[in-house]
Amino acid sequence: MATDQLIDPEAIDNLRALNPDDGDGFLRDIVGIFLEDTPNRLLELRESLASGDAVRFTRAAHSIKGSSSNLGATPLRAVAEKLEMESRTKGLGNVELLVVEIEKVFESTKMELSRIIPPA
Repeated sequence: MATDQLIDPEAIDNLRALNPDDGDGFLRDIVGIFLEDTPNRLLELRESLASGDAVRFTRAAHSIKGSSSNLGATPLRAVAEKLEMESRTKGLGNVELLVVEIEKVFESTKMELSRIIPPA
């Protein structure tokens, strides 16, 4: 995968292969869940950062890491992993810039997903 790709095409192909005869219905469902849930997790990052709740912050970052990994959203996964590791090992003192970064990467990922998988 090229480093500038927001979505790994192989991951999308693998998801399509799970239900090849449904006209991308399964894939749209998975993407829909991701697009519905991730903004909630991003909000959770912001709220837990504001309240100093490192456990909740780490859990939200972990959740984003997993869901983005399932879709092949490699850059988003990488930022989520950095956030998870930073909050787990060093606390919340230096995560603000990474939170801004993950929000930006999610917006780019969302646009790329809508390009790859247009609405039914």
